[in-house]
Amino acid sequence: MRVPGVEPVKLSIDEKTAPVFTIGQVADMLAVQQAFLRRLDREAVVRPARSEGGQRRYSRDQIDQVAEICILIGEGLTLAGIRRVLELEARVTTLEAQVASQHADEAQ
Repeated sequence: MRVPGVEPVKLSIDEKTAPVFTIGQVADMLAVQQAFLRRLDREAVVRPARSEGGQRRYSRDQIDQVAEICILIGEGLTLAGIRRVLELEARVTTLEAQVASQHADEAQ
C-alpha cells in the first residue's frame, strides 16, 4: 500500500549491485549446480562478495552475468574465452562512457 507523501523504504535487495543472494538461491534460480558457481568463482569469471562468515553472496547483476555465461557455454565457449568476452564487454562499456562524456563536454 502506498501512502501519499511517504517515500517507500529502499532495501538493499532493491539494488542490482547489492550482494544478497546465497549460492544455493542462485543455483536454484538458474537451474545450475552450486559446484558450477564455485568454479566460476575459482576461475575468476564471476567473483561474488563474501559474507562475514565467508559465504558467497551474489548480486542481481552477477546473477544476470551467470545467466549470460550459461548461454555462452551452450554456444561452445570455454571459461577462459568467456572471461575474455566479459573483460572486453566491460572495456567497451568504459570506452562508450568516456566518448559520451567527451561529447557532452564538447557540447557545452
